[in-house]
Amino acid sequence: MIWIVFFLMAAATFLVIAFTATGGGRAVLSRRDSASAIFADQIREVERDQERGVITAEEGRAAKAEIERRLQAIERQAEADPAARRSGRALVLAAALAVPAVAAGLYWQLGSPDIPSQPFAERAGEQAEAREIADLAERLKLRLLSEPDGGKTEGWALLGQTYMRMGRYEDAAEAFARLQERPDVTSALVSQYGEALVYAEDGIVTPKAGRAFDRALELDPANPAATFYQAMAMEQAGAPDAAYDLLTARMDAEEEFRPWMESFAAQLNRIAPAAGRPRVDLAEFAPAMPGPTADQVAAAEEMSDEDRQAFIRSMVERLATRMQETPGDLDGWMRLGNAYSVLGETENARDAFGRAQKLAETLPQTDPRKATIDRALSELGG
Repeated sequence: MIWIVFFLMAAATFLVIAFTATGGGRAVLSRRDSASAIFADQIREVERDQERGVITAEEGRAAKAEIERRLQAIERQAEADPAARRSGRALVLAAALAVPAVAAGLYWQLGSPDIPSQPFAERAGEQAEAREIADLAERLKLRLLSEPDGGKTEGWALLGQTYMRMGRYEDAAEAFARLQERPDVTSALVSQYGEALVYAEDGIVTPKAGRAFDRALELDPANPAATFYQAMAMEQAGAPDAAYDLLTARMDAEEEFRPWMESFAAQLNRIAPAAGRPRVDLAEFAPAMPGPTADQVAAAEEMSDEDRQAFIRSMVERLATRMQETPGDLDGWMRLGNAYSVLGETENARDAFGRAQKLAETLPQTDPRKATIDRALSELGG
């Protein structure tokens, strides 16, 4: 049905253009006719001035000669105009036919006519939610600015992270910048400031952002986000081999797998050709969770399927017990969630990843662990 409406609209547009291009069915005064009338009036005016003695006879003859010269020039131009007008009208009519046809062809090849449109109610709900978040962010900013101590560090950090999620990167950088000279600033807050600067410059690591990442590493040499962006700066400066070495050195420094290694490996494999280095395999690095000892592996090989399953479950239970003692271990909760997923314990896996998600709220948006957790919860139906 919608295609019929589009066809009728295109047809109506074509008819309007065609009607206008062909003259619209009305007689139109040509430029030659209008010019002749104007010049005739000017000649009569010259004759009246000559009779009144305003101008001499010689001046009158000169004025008439100039008027006649202009009229002859317009007449010569008018003789060529009909062909030009016909050519212009033909061009307009051709465009009126060709543009809808080309547009329809492009849409047929590149568009998605079969994909249903998003219901207006859903769009309205999303827009209302976005407006509410923007309003809350503005109120938070006004409250922080009104506080005599300049606003709490946690408040400015939350505001900056909210702006990052909203795509307002310059505002995020401004929020994080207010924290950089405070004595309680952390390496994570400094690297988030640098990250906001990078996003505000469309992915370019500017010298200002580079200094932020240098300082973040001074505060915490193990900050993976700062290392990642330092490597990006090296690549942008034309040193992909140095970037490759920095990323691999940081991954080698870990004794076990960390979720951020996924983004490091992806970046390494992207710049490997330019650096003339081999691609990396994430499996070469430490496993996702501490594995059994050699004696435990040998013992497990002699177990029955039931005993082996019980053995694996006991290891997972030990990890779960350790997580109760160290609830702030984000990577530990992610490993526990993966383990429960392997065992098919969906509820426990969902709970573990849910705890990890809460701990990841303060992480920068580019930390790959956030995406890993969200993907896992989506697969688990959480």
